[in-house]
Amino acid sequence: MLKIFFTFFKIGLFTFGGGYAMIPLIHFYVVDKYKWLGEKEFVDIIAIAESTPGPIAINSATYIGYKKYGVKGSISATIGVVLPSLIIIILISAFLMQFKENQWVEYAFLGIRIGVSVLILNAGIRIYKKTDKNILSYVLMLFGLTMVMFDLISIVFVILIGGVVGIVFSLIMKNKEVHKDA
Repeated sequence: MLKIFFTFFKIGLFTFGGGYAMIPLIHFYVVDKYKWLGEKEFVDIIAIAESTPGPIAINSATYIGYKKYGVKGSISATIGVVLPSLIIIILISAFLMQFKENQWVEYAFLGIRIGVSVLILNAGIRIYKKTDKNILSYVLMLFGLTMVMFDLISIVFVILIGGVVGIVFSLIMKNKEVHKDA
């Protein structure tokens, strides 16, 4: 249990930019290093964690902790991933007024934003490579990208539409397989 706590504490401590920036680090520890999840299950967990309410890092930590050690594991992993941010936020708020107008701090955050963008792009490419691809997946990606880039509808609706279309497509394909075998 301490291992899962400290693993997610490390992930939370060394990752700036939120949940999407944490995905490559979570993947490294959970799939590559400790083999708590397989590649396909990891991709599925990220998809579920992204589409359920709450931050993706917390949702995925909670699931992985639960899968490994039950309820106590989910609590341990969740606290581990949340605690570093909580500590950092408390420290920043304590000293914010001193650094609010500091140009160097502004430059540092600009650099962090660029780094986070690269981490998110890396996670997207990695997930793209591991997922099944067909014409529907490309249409959904193009639809989602267009809607979000041009701010045509909320990202929540893009996720919901993608989920509904994916479920309907899956049911149609299963129905075809059943009739094909019969």
